[in-house]
Amino acid sequence: MTIKIILASSSPFRRMLMENAGLSFEAHAAKIDERALEAPLEKAGATPDAVALALARAKAGDVSHRFSDSLVIGSDQTMSLADRVFHKPKDMADAGSHLHALSGKTHRLNSAVVIVSNGMVLWEHLAHAELTMRPLTADFIARHLARVGDRALSSVGAYQLEGPGIQLFEKIEGDYFTILGLPMLPLLKKLRELGAIDG
Repeated sequence: MTIKIILASSSPFRRMLMENAGLSFEAHAAKIDERALEAPLEKAGATPDAVALALARAKAGDVSHRFSDSLVIGSDQTMSLADRVFHKPKDMADAGSHLHALSGKTHRLNSAVVIVSNGMVLWEHLAHAELTMRPLTADFIARHLARVGDRALSSVGAYQLEGPGIQLFEKIEGDYFTILGLPMLPLLKKLRELGAIDG
C-alpha cells in the first residue's frame, strides 16, 4: 500500500523543496493562529527551539486530524539573536530596526520538522544555521530597504538570501534546506525508514 504524504504548509519554498526532491505529496495549509500559540510559550520563557517545534507539531497535528491515514509533515522556523526571538517586521521602520539589531552579529535560524500520523508525533528533528551579518551603516540599511521594498516584510529577518539580501552577510554556516526552514536530508532519511519513499 502506498503511504500518502502531506505537507502541512502553504509555503511555496517548502513545496518547491519537496517537489525538487521528487516526492509525491499533497500540500494543505494548517489552520492555526501561530501568534496565539507562540505568545504564551515565549511568555513562559520557552527557547526558540521549543517554539519552532511546538509550531511544527501544531501545524502537522491540525492537518493530521483532517487526513488521519497520511504521514503529515509539519515544519516551522524561528530566528533568534541570543535570547531574543524575532517576528516578521510590521512595517519598513520595523524592518530597519531588525537590520540594525542584526548588524555585525551572528543570529540563528532554528528549523523544526515533524512527522505526524493519526494525530501522533512519530518523529521530530531540529536543525540550525548560523548567519553572520556584516556591520551595516544606517545609510546602507536605508538604501537596501528602498531597493527591496515590501519584500523586506515577508521574512522574519527582513532579508532574502536568494536576492539582494545576500549582500548583508559575511558568513553563513548551515545548509540551504535548514535556511529555507525544511531540513530535507534528515526528513528524507526518516521517510525511507517509514517506507513512505523508495529506499
